[in-house]
Amino acid sequence: MKINFKKQTRKRLLALLVFVLFCFSLDAFRIGYLQFARGEELKAKAESQQLYDTEVSAMRGTIYDAEGNVLAQSATVWNIFLDPGNITNEETRNLVVDKLAEILSLDEEGKAELYEKSAKETRYVVIAEKVENDIKEEISAFMADKEYKKYALGTIIGTEQSTRRYYPYGNFASSVIGFVGGDDQGLSGLEAYYDEQLTGTNGRIVTVKDSKGNKLPTDYETAIDAVDGCSLVSTLNPTIQYYLEKGLRSALEEYQCKGAYGIVQDCNTGAILAMSSLPDYDCNDPYTITYDKTMTELEAITDSTEKTEAQSLAVQNQWRNFNVSDTYVPGSVFKTFMASAGLEENVVTLDTTYTCTGSIQVMDRVMNCHYHAGHGTQDLTEGLMNSCNPFFITIGQKLGAHNYYKYFDAFGFTQKTGIDLPGEAAPQYYKEDEYTTVVLSSASFGQTNSLTPIEVCNGISAIANGGTLLKPYIVSEIKDANGNTIQKNERTEVRRVISEDTSEKVREMMKAVVDRGTGKNAYVAGYSVGGKTGTSTKLGEFKEGEKTKYIISFAGIAPTDDPQITLLIILDEPNQDLGGGALCAPLAPEVVEQAMRVRNIEPKYDEEELEQLSIPAPKVIGESVSDAKSMLEGKKLKCRTIGDGDTVVSQSPMAGATVPAGGTVVIYTEKDAKTTVTVPSFIGLTVSEANSVAAENGLNMEISGNNLSSSSVVAFRQSVEEGTEVEIGSVITVAFKNTNAVLD
Repeated sequence: MKINFKKQTRKRLLALLVFVLFCFSLDAFRIGYLQFARGEELKAKAESQQLYDTEVSAMRGTIYDAEGNVLAQSATVWNIFLDPGNITNEETRNLVVDKLAEILSLDEEGKAELYEKSAKETRYVVIAEKVENDIKEEISAFMADKEYKKYALGTIIGTEQSTRRYYPYGNFASSVIGFVGGDDQGLSGLEAYYDEQLTGTNGRIVTVKDSKGNKLPTDYETAIDAVDGCSLVSTLNPTIQYYLEKGLRSALEEYQCKGAYGIVQDCNTGAILAMSSLPDYDCNDPYTITYDKTMTELEAITDSTEKTEAQSLAVQNQWRNFNVSDTYVPGSVFKTFMASAGLEENVVTLDTTYTCTGSIQVMDRVMNCHYHAGHGTQDLTEGLMNSCNPFFITIGQKLGAHNYYKYFDAFGFTQKTGIDLPGEAAPQYYKEDEYTTVVLSSASFGQTNSLTPIEVCNGISAIANGGTLLKPYIVSEIKDANGNTIQKNERTEVRRVISEDTSEKVREMMKAVVDRGTGKNAYVAGYSVGGKTGTSTKLGEFKEGEKTKYIISFAGIAPTDDPQITLLIILDEPNQDLGGGALCAPLAPEVVEQAMRVRNIEPKYDEEELEQLSIPAPKVIGESVSDAKSMLEGKKLKCRTIGDGDTVVSQSPMAGATVPAGGTVVIYTEKDAKTTVTVPSFIGLTVSEANSVAAENGLNMEISGNNLSSSSVVAFRQSVEEGTEVEIGSVITVAFKNTNAVLD
């Protein structure tokens, strides 16, 4: 049989061609599948194996006070990591672990944990986060040490740039500033409210890896720069903030309060000059409880679960800014708004009188005045001075529910203020159609409705500034990373509430409260201070048989003839049953005086104040003893001589230092004859008693606050602590307050 080899060959070639084409089509299909179906996935895998992508943290914007001091700032720190895949033997592992444990100051437990991390089957493990630059430099020096060159430490140990938030002043204004979490996200205060503006855009550094996963030189590196966040310029004045916090902290400790809160506001712009909510926290360590009373209460809890819950609650409580995030019943401070509404609607005048018998009948109820004996007949100013409840109940009844609610709303008490802080609470109040005669009467002397402190302070500012309600704010400028101002907050008018005439009348009435009424402890020589005290019972917050709980307050305006600031001071559940006039008002003078100095407002003394005014000590060094005495007598100052010489060689107080009127200047006639004395305690003494003690110890006493010579006016603070050694003749400033205060 004859075989056709030619035909058979063609068939074989055709079959081979079909097979080859089939194989190529499979490859093409495979390539198409990998490219189009799994292209992105495989690309990402390739890049992860070939590229080393490091995120570069952007700097969070800085927060400043009104004078440019840094309140919160970010700085560069470093994360330290290992590549365990490049640790090839136990000798290298032990070297790395021992040296890093030493540099990082790890204990035995920390060192054991580091060893475990070094043995992980991974190419990247973080062993320390946010370490300071000096530690990073020490690690870099270890890696570069020629002694360890053979271990190729550069392929094992790495550093990554990060940022850390620092708060230079710790607790200072912490309830306003807030703090950030581990991821640099704002968790409270300005840090939270302006988190978007403060947060920058992170950058990236992309580096090529070799076949072993090690980074190649920087020639192969691509960098995308980070963009830093914007900075905030706050309205907080450091001096006013310091003295507000100082006063609140002393009251918190002395009266073992649940809380102490305060606001100082520029009444003409709405800017917040100071704000504090105690107990507070260190912004650098926000989870540590700072109030000793709270710590004592926690230590008394024996159940572990209950204790953990109480600790968590205590930490969250010290984060809260009560001034913004909580409401309270304002009590008699609210009478300033009632007086404003009554005068504006002409239902009362300054000459309107009311005879207080100690109570008033309202429908089927008897509502008492805090002074059960009754104030007798009084005009409107005296009614506010005495904080007479029945008088203001009658004003509320004359206004009626419609007009009462009209001014309640106009002063901003039906809505949030819109202040630029997080978590502002909404007021809790009766709507217009819900006011019965009894509810209206109770509301007229500051009970029933609950407001936030910032609402009350902002309302007082409207009375102070001529009658215009403003929007409060705490950040004046936002600046970009280059220092350019991109946003500016300024005076924002909400509405006119009362006329300038009414504003002036109520300010004069508030001045009378401080001069002759329940607010005497807020007196500041040289400045006309107006104010109103307040007390409210915390109904529903104590059980039957328990002691009644109060929240007390003082609202102030200064100076009343040209208002610049308003302030509100609140003490929550003090351990003494005394009102705002006894416990809150005494905190106001130092804050007011410092605020006036900061704002360059000169004091205006009346004749009586001028007679008591401190004067600069004249220079008598180099004078004869007889001439020195004559010079001091001419200034109505006493003289005390130490030494047997004829010429004055030194003096105390020194020339130019202030000496209380009628005070003593000590002159020395021999070198090295200076004498010291131990400062006694003046606390609890009357003015006359304190003067006697000062004279006995060779000290000069300057009186601050309430200076009335009365058995109920006693010292509560002194500028130099008891037991301190000072030079004889030194001036000690002693603050006095009237302890006869009412729960109004």
